[in-house]
Amino acid sequence: MGREKSVAKNYMYNMVYQILILITPLITTPYVSRTLGAGPIGRYSYTQSIVTYFILVGTVGIAMYGEREIAYMQDDKERRSRTFWEIIILRAITVSIALAVFCAIFVTGGKNRILYAIQIVDIVANMLDISWFFQGMEDFKRIVMRNMFVKIVCVAMIFIFVKQPSDLPLYVVCYSLSLFLGNVSLWFYLPSYLVKVGVKSLKVFSHFMPAFILFIPQIATQVYTVLDKTMLGKLAVNNAMVQVGYYEQSQKIVKLLLTIITSLGTVMLPRMASIYAKKDTKLLNEYMDKSFRYTYMIGFPLMLGLIAVSQHFVPVFYGSGYEPVGSILIYISPIIIFIGLSNVIGTQYQIPTNKQRDYTLSVVVGAITNFTLNLLLIPHMGYMGAVLATDIAELIVLYVHFYCVRKDINIKKSLLYCKNYLISAIIMFISCVLISFVNIESHIIMLTIQIIIGVIVYFGMLFVFKDELLRMIMNKLLKR
Repeated sequence: MGREKSVAKNYMYNMVYQILILITPLITTPYVSRTLGAGPIGRYSYTQSIVTYFILVGTVGIAMYGEREIAYMQDDKERRSRTFWEIIILRAITVSIALAVFCAIFVTGGKNRILYAIQIVDIVANMLDISWFFQGMEDFKRIVMRNMFVKIVCVAMIFIFVKQPSDLPLYVVCYSLSLFLGNVSLWFYLPSYLVKVGVKSLKVFSHFMPAFILFIPQIATQVYTVLDKTMLGKLAVNNAMVQVGYYEQSQKIVKLLLTIITSLGTVMLPRMASIYAKKDTKLLNEYMDKSFRYTYMIGFPLMLGLIAVSQHFVPVFYGSGYEPVGSILIYISPIIIFIGLSNVIGTQYQIPTNKQRDYTLSVVVGAITNFTLNLLLIPHMGYMGAVLATDIAELIVLYVHFYCVRKDINIKKSLLYCKNYLISAIIMFISCVLISFVNIESHIIMLTIQIIIGVIVYFGMLFVFKDELLRMIMNKLLKR
């Protein structure tokens, strides 16, 4: 029971933490989209995609590797202290090299050099990021509480200082500075977790190759999460930066919804690694079954609900001039389920159980598919080409994941878990669409009615189906 409570609490803390990471741009989006416009937002998104590559190369898969290694040695303070310093020194070396190359190429010239110069702070912030250590220790509360204040201050700064399109650099400063301060703040908690270790005993580069193995799938993943914006900016025929702006705004919403699902994966990775180390196969399978059920329970209503409300949501949230975002949200929504299920198999099973080769294969195939389809579709279809390429790539990733674990996991049983949730979500979707035909001119009122009715119908149907997961959640809530 204690273990279950720990997972539930850590999931809530991690979900809040991940939402906090996204919340700064999301809360300010209605204001910023009207103040800066799609063009400047597209410039920031484009430059940020470039910066992301250097952060990715600099961190070399160390965060995911470090989280897993710390999880393996949660009960050995001396070993985890030595491992922490070895990994953080290695991270400092690799990120410093990436930073030097970045400055030499992008900060010395070009029309976006000011934005690139500001985002040096992002690279330094990632060098100092130690959230992976606390995730490995399954201590998500500290991560959340320390960052909450920093994010609130950042939001306030954006509303105070960003007043017109020319204030784009100030917007970037606010966002980058919040990331930096949030990461630095976590260092104050370290003394209670570590003991002193001799510098000569550290084997820094012993972690490079194991981390690099996990780096390959991470860089492949970035191909279809970041490269689509870069390619859209380069290949789109008309108003490239505006199209990137539309695409970026839709991604913010989808990423936030995905956070609700994928936060469970971050929590379960160290837990599954610990269970795997103890060779408790039965408990491992029990957690996998619950993860599949949870992904269906949350993923289907999010996907179909987003489709149902998108045309009323966009005018309320973004204002006029962002109408294409509504169509993008409709067509990009299937990745909520695709990525959610891939997260269950990849992050919660393959990585903790040392099946990196299968995990790598899945994301590399997806990356190649996405890159190829972007080349073919973006010049002719613009942002819709990027959307279609992403949908297909994520579906293929999911298929390869299932294929790789077919001997370890009962795929048919895992898919059948979706029945109650899919039927309930479809009925919810129909209800929301029918409501939209009522003659209500206010988008806000219509959106509010759709959301309320949708929630009532969905969970009402699960109650009729006597859903096992819903009953378990309700019992826990009633006990508390």
